[in-house]
Amino acid sequence: MPGPDIQSRQAGPAGRWRGEPGRRLLVQPSRRLQRLGLRLAGAGLLAATGAIHLDLYLTGYRSIPVIGWLFLLQVITAFGLAVAVLATGSRLLAAAGAGFALATLGGYLLSVWVGLFGSKEIRTTVGIVAGVIEVAAFATLAALAATPATPGQRAAGQAAPGSPLLAWFRGSRLVAGLQAGIPGAGRAVALLSIAALLVLGISVAAAGGPAPAPTSGGRAVLKTATIGGATVLTTAKGFTLYWFAPDTPTRSACNGVCAGYWPPVTGTPSAGRGVTGKLGTIKRSDGTTQAIYNGHPLYTYVGDTAPGQAFGNNLNLNGGLWHEMTAHG
Repeated sequence: MPGPDIQSRQAGPAGRWRGEPGRRLLVQPSRRLQRLGLRLAGAGLLAATGAIHLDLYLTGYRSIPVIGWLFLLQVITAFGLAVAVLATGSRLLAAAGAGFALATLGGYLLSVWVGLFGSKEIRTTVGIVAGVIEVAAFATLAALAATPATPGQRAAGQAAPGSPLLAWFRGSRLVAGLQAGIPGAGRAVALLSIAALLVLGISVAAAGGPAPAPTSGGRAVLKTATIGGATVLTTAKGFTLYWFAPDTPTRSACNGVCAGYWPPVTGTPSAGRGVTGKLGTIKRSDGTTQAIYNGHPLYTYVGDTAPGQAFGNNLNLNGGLWHEMTAHG
C-alpha cells in the first residue's frame, strides 16, 4: 500500500504540485521559467530595435525634419520599455511593448509605401533586419502579456499594499480574468505575427531602389523653378535637383544604397527655361552617364514625391551634406 495518496494529490496551498498517475508535475516553476524566458527575450528585442534606431539617428536621420525627432522618441521609448519589462515582468508593460513594436513596424511600412513626413524608405538590409526584430518583439511581448500569472503571483499581487481602490481593482473579476489568461490569445498572437511577417516581406520585395531620374531620348532636360523662395534646377517634370558635397567634378561619391535614396540624373543634359550654367556629363562606376551642372553631378531625392518639394535640401545623409542645386550653381 502506498503511503500518502500521491497519485490523486492536487495543488495545495502553495500551488506547487499536481499529481498524475506515476509522477509528480511541477506547475508553477515551469510557468515561471516560461515567463522569465519571454521577459528576457522581449526586453532584449526591444533594446535591439532601440539600438538600430539610435544608430540611424546618429548617422543622419536626425537631420530630417520631424523624422529625426520621431527616431529619437523611438529610441527613448524602446530602451525605457525594455528596462521596465525586464525589471517588472508586468503583463501590462509587455502589452505596451508589443504595441510599440507593431507601431514602429507600421511606421516603417508607411515610409516604404508612400513616404512619411518627407522621408521615403527603399529596400535595405538594415530596414529588413529592423522589421524582423520588431515582429519578433511583438510576438514575444504579446505572448508574455497573454501568459497567465501563476497562483503565487496572483496572490502576491492581491496581497500587496495599496489604496482601497487599488485593492478593489486587484480583486475585480476583470483583473482575475486577465490573470487567468485570455482564451485564444496565443493563437491570435501567432496569426498576427505571421501576418506582419508576410506584409513586411511583400513590402520590401515591392520596394526596391527607384529608377534613375527619367530622361527624354537619352537627354536630361533641365529647367528652373522657384521653390521655397529660391530659384532651383529641376527635372522636366519639376522635381528638385540636388548636389552632394563629397562629389568632385569628375566622380560621384553616391553609389549603391545611396543611389537608391538619391537617384542620379542620367543622360546628356540639355538646357531648358532659365538654365544658364555649364552643362556636362561624367561616367559613373556602373558605366552610366550622369548629368553635371557647373561641375556638380545631379540627383533627385526619393523623398520628393511631387513637383515643388525639396525635402532633401540640407540633409546630412549617406555620407555627406545634400543641397538643392540653385540656378547660379
